[in-house]
Amino acid sequence: MSSDRNPWVAGVGAALVDLLVEEQDQFVARMGSAKGGMTLVELDAIDSALKSTQAPLKMVPGGSACNTIVGIGNLGGKARMIGRLGKDTLGKAFLDGLLKAGVDHRIRFSDMPTGRVLSVVTPDAQRTMFTYLGASSQLTPDDVTLADLADVGMVHLEGYLLFNRPVVEKIIAVAKQAKAKIVLDLGSYQVVEICRDFLNEIIGSVDIVLANEDEAKAYTGKGESESLEILAGKVETAVVKLGKHGVLVAQGKSRHKVEAQLVKAIDTTGAGDLWASGFLFGLTQGLSLENAARLGCKVGSEVVQVMGAVIPDAGWKRVHQYRTDLAASLR
Repeated sequence: MSSDRNPWVAGVGAALVDLLVEEQDQFVARMGSAKGGMTLVELDAIDSALKSTQAPLKMVPGGSACNTIVGIGNLGGKARMIGRLGKDTLGKAFLDGLLKAGVDHRIRFSDMPTGRVLSVVTPDAQRTMFTYLGASSQLTPDDVTLADLADVGMVHLEGYLLFNRPVVEKIIAVAKQAKAKIVLDLGSYQVVEICRDFLNEIIGSVDIVLANEDEAKAYTGKGESESLEILAGKVETAVVKLGKHGVLVAQGKSRHKVEAQLVKAIDTTGAGDLWASGFLFGLTQGLSLENAARLGCKVGSEVVQVMGAVIPDAGWKRVHQYRTDLAASLR
């Protein structure tokens, strides 16, 4: 069974492929979405949008939980992904991405096409997502078993899973049986607004909550510091990410503000997900709350310098050097 120092982290969420394009604000407006949000769409809406842009297309494995799990794998952690893919070319590309990062998987397959996200990056580095869930929407409670989680220390849930109540309830039950900590990333302010009642029902079962300032405000109606206190009163560890202004973390009586590592950002896709990679990996390796947050900020600073949520080898090399320097400073 699991323990506080068990290095395994399992992620459960939508197995999606990210389709990334750089476009202008008008492109987002024509698609009928508020900039910076996430809109569920049908496959033909993504196909139509891609036909209307001349911008180069970049394709990488994605989905919030997957981004975090792949990041943990690249950090050298023990990571597992649970989700559903289609039996198609995009599904194979997704699996190849997991294997490259050294991630174990318990993927199930569906006859529907693999899910995908059109992520439109505007000149201010904001990303607006249009999501076709496809096969990922067919994840069922039977797809998560005790065998999947019995050896893990943490189970990481993306906020979008809150739309699938039966799956979330099954994960919580099995994670508790496995004595694994439950991590919930709130995902987006729209998820919080739509799923508030269900979130209130389950938050007492959650051990770690990860939120950005918009998500925290959507849940509490307060500013970041007050939101941190409200969340910290409900869970063991609370996080409020502030983008370029750093992050607030709370655990028990400990409170820390960790500054961001400022770089020239070209795309914020996956920034919060990869921050979570560094933070959760740090916790599994016995780092303090503050130093785990510092590692999260370093990983987050690398991903915003590239298009998409995939950090290149040179970026991971800098992250590993930072880890080494951080460890040396603690001796």
